[in-house]
Amino acid sequence: MSLVVASVLGYALGSVPFGLLLTRVTGAGDLRSIGSGNIGATNVLRTGRKGLAAATLLLDGAKGAAAVLLARHLSSGVFPDGVSGAEWLALAAGAGALVGHCFPVWLKFKGGKGVATMLGVALGLAWPVGLVCLLAWLGMFKLSRISSVGGMSAAVAAPIAAAVLGHMAMVPVLSALAGLVVFQHRENIARLRAGTEPKVGAKP
Repeated sequence: MSLVVASVLGYALGSVPFGLLLTRVTGAGDLRSIGSGNIGATNVLRTGRKGLAAATLLLDGAKGAAAVLLARHLSSGVFPDGVSGAEWLALAAGAGALVGHCFPVWLKFKGGKGVATMLGVALGLAWPVGLVCLLAWLGMFKLSRISSVGGMSAAVAAPIAAAVLGHMAMVPVLSALAGLVVFQHRENIARLRAGTEPKVGAKP
């Protein structure tokens, strides 16, 4: 397996729009016409279906982890340096999964913001890094009650945690992915600066 193949594999997995599929199958409507129009778990929650939102969150995370783990598994015996080769393929697949989620070809490249998928990628690459991301997400969300704050905090925490925990090869890729997640939140950032970003559970 080459880096290109790993990236394409990751993109294919990441581009599966679980939020959109789940809401359609269960009769909750077209997610793109609800709330923010985003295909992620936070917008699924706006349908009032907490179970669907939880399922979307788990599946969006799982596809990121699956891309990493599958690429690592399929690389067995291909690279003469073994583990390091497998890790490069895992990084490529993880990056592909996040890009696929944010820019799925099936939805004219209009996808989600990538938080859950990046968390899955981080967990697949190194579970301690993923755990730090999860704690950052939960901690900042609990403090702010704002989904975007928790999500961006988790993304930014990934490369920092990788550096602190000694996974230096992951830092450049995770930094780029964190940048992508923050970019996908540019409208949220504008609302945060204006003081109009809604809190989860708040009345409109």
